[in-house]
Amino acid sequence: MATRRQTQVAELIARLAGEFLERESNHQSLITVTRSEMSPDLKNVTIFFSVLPEKFEQSALMFAKRVRTDFREYLKKKSQMKFLPTVDFELDLGEKHRQKIDELIRNT
Repeated sequence: MATRRQTQVAELIARLAGEFLERESNHQSLITVTRSEMSPDLKNVTIFFSVLPEKFEQSALMFAKRVRTDFREYLKKKSQMKFLPTVDFELDLGEKHRQKIDELIRNT
């Protein structure tokens, strides 16, 4: 179970990641930050996102991983966090599976 502080920091980072990716992406695809997960010690964060159309998922993931350092600088400017966590980006496969299940239910 995440602590209140972990949840607050994760939500802040997810919101800022959404703003950052919106500003920095080439707008070839829609990148939507779905959530972020903080480690209990607040030293690491994984930011999960979905991509539409799906054919751009891998290029969007490579882009996000490439701009991790820039995102940390953005995080430093936009938040009052004393210590910045190590950032990683991942595709949100859980969200992708949920959408697929919803689609299957609608089509039955």
